[in-house]
Amino acid sequence: MTGARMGRKRSTSAQNRPIRRRASQPRIVVVGSANADLVLAVAHRPAAGETIVSADVVVMPGGKGGNQAVAAAKLGGDVAFIGCVGADAPGAMLRERLVAAGVDVRGLRSIAAPSGQAVILVTPDGENSIIVSPGANAQVSTALVAEVADLWLGADVLVVQLEIPLETVEHVVPRAHARGTRVIVNAAPAAALPAAVLAASDPLVVNETEAEAALAARTGQPRPGVAAADGGPGATALDLLALGARSVVLTLGAGGAVLVERGADGAAGTPLHVPAHPVAAVDTTGAGDAFVGALAVELCAGSGLEAAVRRATQVAAFAVGRRGAQASYPTRADLVIN
Repeated sequence: MTGARMGRKRSTSAQNRPIRRRASQPRIVVVGSANADLVLAVAHRPAAGETIVSADVVVMPGGKGGNQAVAAAKLGGDVAFIGCVGADAPGAMLRERLVAAGVDVRGLRSIAAPSGQAVILVTPDGENSIIVSPGANAQVSTALVAEVADLWLGADVLVVQLEIPLETVEHVVPRAHARGTRVIVNAAPAAALPAAVLAASDPLVVNETEAEAALAARTGQPRPGVAAADGGPGATALDLLALGARSVVLTLGAGGAVLVERGADGAAGTPLHVPAHPVAAVDTTGAGDAFVGALAVELCAGSGLEAAVRRATQVAAFAVGRRGAQASYPTRADLVIN
């Protein structure tokens, strides 16, 4: 199950006819959110009732979907983004930044709703706390994605996250998978995923908090942290695979990532740990999205999952060493990738 699925045979049933790629059809399609990030550098996170002073607010383009699309495009991916922004100044800024990165925005709609926004507190250790107001992202509907189905049906790789309505994710993921597209599901923010979405996830990408939430949703019981769980991250990755995913990537921040795949017989393989690249963290905002964007590019190029995760950890490390989300993402030249 390693490697991209660009060459596998597609169904020829009347209901599941193959789609012939058009020359203008993107190879990587991201369906997701775009937010204006209001970033505040703070000495510490405020306690209840506490007022603290920050430097000036810096407004940057963000949103998990927009970030992942930009990360993939800056690495040379042929990328399209499907989503919604408001017909307002933040929406214009978000569209402009996507276009500047080389992202196809034919599937981006400007609507009569405020653009999504996120308030991000960044502490001196580079860690962040984020509050998101979905705004226009809540209008990324099944009707919208059906309207632009020619963009994502037949793509090589589809990337989704959960900052848009879950019903939209549930609409596109099984349909894309049925047409032979490899689907990356970034289950963030944490939520319980429908079985049809899990079954098409290849990989399911989650961090430690999201992993705990996904497993707790299945069992109905709180779980210990990933590091404290019996068997550690490897066992947690296997537990996530058992939810029904085709492969799993569990990101561990400075601890790197653990991946596990199903073999040709459907049985779970052995979890593999990929260490992180050492870096002095400046700002972790958007680092997970840089990881996912890089993963999409490598899988689309035909890399196996292990090789793709190794490259993605390098890209995430580069991003962590710089401020902001999209502004911190590297090009291939930045990484000396040939």
